[in-house]
Amino acid sequence: MVQKRVLVTGAGGFIGHHLTTALVIKGYWVRGADQKLPEYSGTDAQDFHVADLRDEANCRAAAEGMEEIYHLAADMGGIGFISGAHAEIARNNTLMNMGMLEAARIAGSKRFLYSSSACVYPMHLQTSPDVTPLREQDAWPAQPEEGYGLEKLFGEKLCQYYMEEYGITTRVVRFHNVYGPLGTYDGGREKVPAAISRKVAAMGTDAEIEVWGDGEQTRSFMYIDDCVEGIYRIMRSDDGAPFNLGTDEMVSINELVDMIADVAGKSVDKRHDRTKPQGVRGRNSDNRRVRQVLGWEPKILLRDGLVPTYAWISEQVNAPALRTMAAE
Repeated sequence: MVQKRVLVTGAGGFIGHHLTTALVIKGYWVRGADQKLPEYSGTDAQDFHVADLRDEANCRAAAEGMEEIYHLAADMGGIGFISGAHAEIARNNTLMNMGMLEAARIAGSKRFLYSSSACVYPMHLQTSPDVTPLREQDAWPAQPEEGYGLEKLFGEKLCQYYMEEYGITTRVVRFHNVYGPLGTYDGGREKVPAAISRKVAAMGTDAEIEVWGDGEQTRSFMYIDDCVEGIYRIMRSDDGAPFNLGTDEMVSINELVDMIADVAGKSVDKRHDRTKPQGVRGRNSDNRRVRQVLGWEPKILLRDGLVPTYAWISEQVNAPALRTMAAE
């Protein structure tokens, strides 16, 4: 049996690495492409291009011979990074998106999945912690987050145009806050579950951690296993309109801190810093469309997903100290 050949861009990153492993298990021949190999684990890809995908030539080389492309490569991070790097993010991601779509056209790829974001949704719909879940059609009329949200929305339109004019089957996934093991947890680009887990893991039994904002801002969070399953199902679907991919289990950041502290078995006091970026006041995923079209939706509860996530981050944070103790 001939294996279907697929490309995963961003395969050195968190979601791309997990997706690569899942596709190989399903029997696909996978080429990964990224500017770096996975940081915390070896890749399962049969082929890997370490390349800067802002360069069109590298995009074409990666796409050559690929029947399907999962385009996850993006310059992104947590709220601290994306709120202060609008030009860098918009430039880098737009170059990669345009380069990969054109490379897919030249290569004759049949399907192209684009990783978008809940940051495309209008700011005026996200001003209250008790936010109304965001429906896919709410993205227009547009008022996305500056930088990252705006370029993601433009990327969605590019996919639409390439499907209409060149016949490439494109699929669009709007991620809502993905977390799990093997994700970035330090350095300024980590998302909030990883950042809080790192802070809790590094503290003593009873201590205080810094929380950005007043902690009453709300979000929903999706575990990586649900994310990978959703990506695959959306790629295989017959519906070309964008899909939300996230849970609708909304919590405040204060509640998230308490949940992680409970998982860790620690007592945590919060020190709120209202001068730090906190993003929109409330954001939650409306999952009616993914349920209706796919007959499926993310199902892993937040606390259940935080157990392996915290365990892995705690191991990374405390590994240097454990190695020092073992050497003494």
